[in-house]
Amino acid sequence: MTTPIFEITKAATFDAAHYITEGPEHRPYTNLHGHSFRVEATVRGEAQPVGWVADLADLDSALKSVAGELDHGLLNDKPGLERPTLEHICLYFAERLRPTFPGLSRVVVSRPTIGESCALSL
Repeated sequence: MTTPIFEITKAATFDAAHYITEGPEHRPYTNLHGHSFRVEATVRGEAQPVGWVADLADLDSALKSVAGELDHGLLNDKPGLERPTLEHICLYFAERLRPTFPGLSRVVVSRPTIGESCALSL
């Protein structure tokens, strides 16, 4: 029998403003506006001797900490988010979570109220 591989996922939310200057003229996203965001982080791997892939409480805390860095701020002001597309927001979370969670396998950032999302597979 092969060793079972598990995936655990935690989610957090944050609200932030942004604007995107590149792209076609007269698009509404060139104006300063805000969104409610949802981010999910998934860690993949074998269960460790304690019986889990990673401690869900640690993942929850780390994810909420990164979301807290962005909450009620202007994303464009954060280094690495000068062009705050969903793709760059995924990378922002991945870069901050991966050192603590080397099994990080997926980050999903969504704007649920407008039905948009982006997934980064690692």
